[in-house]
Amino acid sequence: MARRAVEQELSRDRIMDAARHLFITKGYRAISMRSIGQHLGYSHGSLYYHFKEKAELFYAIVVQDFNHVELLFRQVISSPPVDGLTKVEQLMLEFIKFGMDHPHQYEIMFMLRDEEILSYCRAEQSKCFDLFAAIVKKYMKEEGHPLAQHTSVPLSLFLGLHGFISFYIQDHLTFEEIQPAAIAHVKMLSHNL
Repeated sequence: MARRAVEQELSRDRIMDAARHLFITKGYRAISMRSIGQHLGYSHGSLYYHFKEKAELFYAIVVQDFNHVELLFRQVISSPPVDGLTKVEQLMLEFIKFGMDHPHQYEIMFMLRDEEILSYCRAEQSKCFDLFAAIVKKYMKEEGHPLAQHTSVPLSLFLGLHGFISFYIQDHLTFEEIQPAAIAHVKMLSHNL
């Protein structure tokens, strides 16, 4: 098959979606470029047109997913206030919504424990947390919150959100199905500040 035809039929996004699913269901080490190609119905050689190696493919997935979360965080900043929610509560709900509505992405970003691939996630995890922490601190300061300067507050909130998502994600529920529990959890985290 000509390179141009492969490019038109087998997009980067299609490869990344298939690889994301396989990495989650079978594990990073068990998956090869050949198995991804077979899953898609193409030779593994056609994947190399888009990615030089499996590690590059995995990193592209990680970056894409973290960029999506960053975009969601920035949308919270620019969105109008939601009745009954502070901006910090909106931010926390958006993070829970992402985790519940994109479980495969969330698992790759925060739940895989393979040492070989953790190095690909650590820098992106740190950037994600730093943005979350900066937004939390900004709004806590604007609201005159007494703990606004406490450096441990954003981490405590983030860990509380991660625990919530980790608990519910295994049941394959959507955000809409757990929304009342999510709002109650976010309110509880916020109230205990």
